[in-house]
Amino acid sequence: MQPIVGKLRKRLVLDITCSIGLGLAMGYSYWYGVHLPAVRRRDDYYMKLEREKQALTA
Repeated sequence: MQPIVGKLRKRLVLDITCSIGLGLAMGYSYWYGVHLPAVRRRDDYYMKLEREKQALTA
């Protein structure tokens, strides 16, 4: 029977690759699913306030 060689290294590479891939996927899903819509809502709110302020002064 042959000894199992390099199993730890292969497992480590698989774990690191999966971790990086899942981390990137979760990061993108947070950025495009949560962060950017929140920033867009905030910017729209302040734009609306600015328009109302300009309408009152004009």
